Amino acid sequence: MKIKNAVLIDGKKVEINVEEGKFTCVRDQCPPQGEVLDAQGRLVIPPFFNMHFHLDSVFIGGENESGTLWEGIEKWREMKQKTTEEDVERRAYTALKLMLSQGTLWVRSHVDVTERSLKLLRALMKVKEEFKGLVDVQLTAFPQDGVFTDKGNDEILRKSLDYVDNVGMIPHAEITREDGVRSVEFAFRLARERNMDIDGHVDETDDPNSRFLEAVVKYTREYKWEGRVTAGHVTAMHSWDQNYVRRILPKVAESGVTVIANPLINVMLQGRMDGYPKRRGMAPLKLMKSFGVNVALGQDCIMDPWYPLGSGNMLQPLFMAIHLDQMNWREIRESLSFITYNAARAWRTSYGIEEGKPANLLLTNAEFPEDLLRFMEPPRFVIREGEVVARDGKEVKIKGKWEEVKRRP
Repeated sequence: MKIKNAVLIDGKKVEINVEEGKFTCVRDQCPPQGEVLDAQGRLVIPPFFNMHFHLDSVFIGGENESGTLWEGIEKWREMKQKTTEEDVERRAYTALKLMLSQGTLWVRSHVDVTERSLKLLRALMKVKEEFKGLVDVQLTAFPQDGVFTDKGNDEILRKSLDYVDNVGMIPHAEITREDGVRSVEFAFRLARERNMDIDGHVDETDDPNSRFLEAVVKYTREYKWEGRVTAGHVTAMHSWDQNYVRRILPKVAESGVTVIANPLINVMLQGRMDGYPKRRGMAPLKLMKSFGVNVALGQDCIMDPWYPLGSGNMLQPLFMAIHLDQMNWREIRESLSFITYNAARAWRTSYGIEEGKPANLLLTNAEFPEDLLRFMEPPRFVIREGEVVARDGKEVKIKGKWEEVKRRP
């Protein structure tokens, strides 16, 4: 395959050759090839990552009258008991098709393992296998109701690690600060036992006293788990004293902990108890970046008890992020790294449009980086290891067969 008339994100005009699923030429001119795709002078970019999502609750609905995180958790506590494996599979399958059609090839999903029958986990394991070779799905064992809040939650978390990719945690949901710190250390002990990465919900609250990120940094260093830990949300950072923020962020950077912000959901959930002005509900991306912290983004939710909207397009959370963090032209152009290269660094995978790397890329309709965000159009073509697997946001190719993309189950 050859892609001609392509423009890279830095503005360089190139031709791209692909053979046996890898980029073999990315230069001004490349040797002739059989199949030719014309990029028509538009941007050709690496595909997107969704670094924080919940496939088990996607599309389940659920009216949240207060709009708070905690009401959402209560709604979900009831709904997860009633849903079936088949329903979870159906909803997750629809969501992954949507994401694939819009250029996302890597999805890290939490799965609630405090639903003790593990039916949610079994369902997502099946869906993960269905999308093998199309969308790389990582599952994180997520103790939604806490590790030490109910007897046996710690053991069910341990048991679930036989079937997942990452160890999860939610220290701010524990009853005491001491239990929260203990749950962080427990996650690291499990990760070391299983040689797994850690993917936690951390400080997802407006409470300025919620400071479990420091415990995550401490144990990352003690367990020598640098580069293998992500901390999702960390919305309490927008309430922390600035002297404290500037003390802790260099340590976050040194430890290689990636912070995953979820702008859409957190701006909807956080600050609900505030009058005006309201807090923005997102960890400060530019500030973290200035201290060298690796920052990436997640979609988090689509049409569930925490968020009534969402389309699976990773440009949506990025669009919200650049507004919340008031980014300028240069910063907007650089922000694409939050859903591409920064995420790839946390995923620890070979990535990018470079010779010798897997031939994964998006042929877009955009002439300039800011146009990706202005119009948020689906890619013309999504290419996975040299094969076109999605077209125009309307259909995806699964097991050799083109399927229509539906907007909801």
